[in-house]
Amino acid sequence: MIRMRTKTSTKSMSESSDSGSIGSEQVEWELRPGGMLVQKRDPDSDGDRAASIIKLRVKYGSSLHEIHISPQATFGDLKKLLSAQTGLHPQEQKLLFKGKERDSKAYLDISGVKDRSKIVLIEDPINRERRYLEIRKNAKVERASKSICEVSLEVDKLASQVSALESVISKGGKVAENDVLNLIELLMTQLIKLDGVIADGDVKLQRKMQVRRVQKYVETLDLLKIKNSTPSLHHHRGVPQPDTAAVPVVVTTKWETFDSAPAPSSLTTTTAATPKLLDWEFFE
Repeated sequence: MIRMRTKTSTKSMSESSDSGSIGSEQVEWELRPGGMLVQKRDPDSDGDRAASIIKLRVKYGSSLHEIHISPQATFGDLKKLLSAQTGLHPQEQKLLFKGKERDSKAYLDISGVKDRSKIVLIEDPINRERRYLEIRKNAKVERASKSICEVSLEVDKLASQVSALESVISKGGKVAENDVLNLIELLMTQLIKLDGVIADGDVKLQRKMQVRRVQKYVETLDLLKIKNSTPSLHHHRGVPQPDTAAVPVVVTTKWETFDSAPAPSSLTTTTAATPKLLDWEFFE
């Protein structure tokens, strides 16, 4: 049940012979936190300013703390003030009033807290453990993010060296093979560092992006190493090449080596010819 306290103020009443009316009372109201309707206070009143601050006695272990706070504040606000005096984080505090734990969002005046009320402060072990785990998690994420940032800066430096080698080799130039191998080894070292980073969420995505970036540079260097070790054609322009068109071709045939025999057709014609008989005359 909400109890409303009213304070009436009487204005000077003026009697008018013409109207014969008497001035009536006028009261202004305001809505307090928590839904309580009270008479509106004058901020310039010294009495109201004094009443807006109450003194609480808070017992924590064997010590007693005096806290000056507005009755319209919440128990969460009170925890913040106690944190400065006790060193106990607000999330690790439990406030008991009249033997009952109070929520951080509850208002002091609505909960019945008055001037010189006594409140007991105890440490919350569950929230303390939860907060400790949260601190460890945040520290772990921070370390992982820092490690990835360091690797990224180192890869930036190595990337400029990869670009320099690529510029020379792509134009037909040659570089020392050890320069390429050493650069590959340095990139692989950064890849090992990234593999040792344990992260979740956004940090894990950053690590994955850096891994792909390093792998891309290593693949580029592997191709440059092959191209650097392959001899180019323009290196042999000054060396005379044998002209295959100038070499004479020797053609040999068997008929030039052995005696030729008469053609069979000629022999047949000669043999088959009938000898011409001549008429001879004999003289005694």
